[in-house]
Amino acid sequence: MNWSDRLRHGVADNTDPLMERASAPTRTARWFAKVMDYPLAAILALLVITAIAIGGYVYPEWPEDLWRRIGAGTESDSSEQQEVKRDPPINRRSARFQAASRDSIGRSHAVVIVQTPDLFTVDGAAAYRNVVKKLNELDVVQFARSLDEAPPLNIFGLNEPILPAGHATPQRFAVAKEKALSHPFVVGMMLSSDANTVLIDVYYDFIFVQDSTDLTSKLLDAARSAAAEFPSVKMDFQVTGSVPFFQLLRETNRSNELKYQLIGYGMILLMAIILFRGLAVVAVVSAAPILGVIWTLGFIRYFGYEDNPFSFVILPVLLSLVGFTDGVHMMVHIRELIQQGMSPFQACKRALELVGMACFLTSLTTAIGMGSLVFAHHEIVREFGWSCVIGVVCTWISVMLVIPLACRTHIGNRLARTANKDVLDRLLSRIGPIVGWSVHRCRAVSLVSIATLIALSGVALTLKPDDQKSSALPRGNPIQKSLDYLDRTMGGLDVCSVAVQWSEKANLSEESLIEALQKIDSFLRSEPLIGHPLSLPRLLDALPGEGSAVEKASMIELLPPPLKLALYDPDRRVANVTFRCKDLGSAAYADTYQRIQTFLDSMDLPNTVLKLEGDPIRRWRDLYRIVTDLVMSLGSASVVIFIVLGLAYRSWRVGLISIVPNLLPLVASASWLVLTDQPLEIVSVCCFTICLGIAVDDTIHFLSRYQEEMRHTQERSLAIERSFQGVGTGMVMTTLVLVAGFSSVLFSETKDHRVFGSLGIITLATALLCDLFLLPAMLMYFDRDASQTEEMR
Repeated sequence: MNWSDRLRHGVADNTDPLMERASAPTRTARWFAKVMDYPLAAILALLVITAIAIGGYVYPEWPEDLWRRIGAGTESDSSEQQEVKRDPPINRRSARFQAASRDSIGRSHAVVIVQTPDLFTVDGAAAYRNVVKKLNELDVVQFARSLDEAPPLNIFGLNEPILPAGHATPQRFAVAKEKALSHPFVVGMMLSSDANTVLIDVYYDFIFVQDSTDLTSKLLDAARSAAAEFPSVKMDFQVTGSVPFFQLLRETNRSNELKYQLIGYGMILLMAIILFRGLAVVAVVSAAPILGVIWTLGFIRYFGYEDNPFSFVILPVLLSLVGFTDGVHMMVHIRELIQQGMSPFQACKRALELVGMACFLTSLTTAIGMGSLVFAHHEIVREFGWSCVIGVVCTWISVMLVIPLACRTHIGNRLARTANKDVLDRLLSRIGPIVGWSVHRCRAVSLVSIATLIALSGVALTLKPDDQKSSALPRGNPIQKSLDYLDRTMGGLDVCSVAVQWSEKANLSEESLIEALQKIDSFLRSEPLIGHPLSLPRLLDALPGEGSAVEKASMIELLPPPLKLALYDPDRRVANVTFRCKDLGSAAYADTYQRIQTFLDSMDLPNTVLKLEGDPIRRWRDLYRIVTDLVMSLGSASVVIFIVLGLAYRSWRVGLISIVPNLLPLVASASWLVLTDQPLEIVSVCCFTICLGIAVDDTIHFLSRYQEEMRHTQERSLAIERSFQGVGTGMVMTTLVLVAGFSSVLFSETKDHRVFGSLGIITLATALLCDLFLLPAMLMYFDRDASQTEEMR
């Protein structure tokens, strides 16, 4: 009875023949086992790496300071270095917010949103002015721009506040409201079109920022306290803007850091208890990946990656699972060898000979898959890629040191207790006949697998990319609610512009420039997703007097200098038309921006450059790079991984065979995104690339065992049978752990994390099915010479 028949009848042998055969290990296998012979060196390595990692938690700048002291060589330089203080709590990246200008339009550090129907009343105006006053008195606020600071639009340049002063009559406030809603700079930029929402632009003085509450809570407390002095006025406040947005991401990462580390560690412990049911083995298998995660989170602080939105939520769970899978494969072999009569020392050494190379290859391919992210265009993706590479190296070293050291102690004598695998044995006995069926029909299974890969690839290519800023925010948070509110009332928070730049050769008169700006302004107003365009012609139209903006060109010099320079700077030969954009995602704006760009390209202005600028525009232009990053990351990682497999197994045929069972899970997950009408986002690129590196791990363990079995028998079906018996348990175990670990991320408040978790579950579960049912069939059909293939037909 061949293996296919035995499996179909459920009588497959449960022993592991390779464990019992005392064949001489290869040179590479002996090299991995040498860690058992040098325990003091292993302990020293553990202590040194741990000490360096702790340094990252305590004071990550110490290598830079040490290097400066070594390079300084003088006491004066040394004393200067001691005066250097660490960055304020908002961290060194906050330097990008320091350059904001008081005269910039819509680009302040933060925005205080004031919701009130009483603004144009005596008490409402007084309450509003009191709020602005209290905000300006805060030490963390460099200045807060009031509605009254809007530049006046009169030919005399007289200061004319938007809100009437003192106890003006209701009629006077009604006139002021009408004038405010006709002021092109006020409406849409500082005041909503219904006059029920007014924005206060806030610029921080970061020297006085001590903690995160200074950026939002302090502003809200001051505003509410000021408004409380006018109980008859109804005022509600919200805070949003670039700095609060960034700080919220940072706080979310910090709050989730311990939470998701505990989830990852708890998942490891729970799965270890369920799968191994022994306190000693649970402690050993769990300690290795936990230590690897602790090392990683210390090391990435040296590189400033601590604020990456993925590093402290997804990374701990991910690395815990990656390290745990290697530990599971190793521990399964150790326990079985101990049960066969070996001492813990001998069992661990033999297990390292059997799976040491496989564990190294899985870590290498995982690092390659994750490392391909460092070539992405997005900074967040690149940083996450480097963090993953650092983490994979740390967890592999931890597993290769902790488990062998534990086996040298009295703990090793307890590793074989409760080693029965009744649950998994029953599971494998049930799926065994299905595996045998696929091997028996290897030709049909192989061809159907290839056809399915091609078909799903076609579906996956229809994925549409998107990039929405608020996807990184926790759902239901105040910043997110503020963004949604501004989308409804002000046309969005983000301010973009059309920049018109001309050279000296352009010979562009002010009248011609105004005509061009009018066309741009008019086209922008025709787009439904574009909010409140503001341009030089619109300011001229608002000036008193008859005539069009072109006819008022001579009045440009009468405009308030700050406002004029924000939109028109003749010395720099640049003019801007600004507008607001909602946070709907780049995909929603793609057609709009493309129409605008096409219109700008069609304008006939010699020696003049017209271009779209702004953060949403940058994200739109980078949108295609999401697809490019995915293709390049997956493509480069796939090629390198399969080259590594071909070299490691000294068989290009084996490397090519592994392509289908490893790419099929990825295109299946991409097809699921298409079917559920979800876009391709940055987090999807990260997940696909990372899952490729993880999914190939089971393939490597199966192929490593298959290659080893082929050294002892030329009967391919027998080698596949023994490979299934030897590593099937570990493959099922590790996939269960990975799926459970990724499931924990589904409970995150952030959309990006939930997408990552769902894609990971689908990809890894599909990868296990491919490795169990497709890989054996493809090995049976393709890993043979031409004559054998012909016989199979």
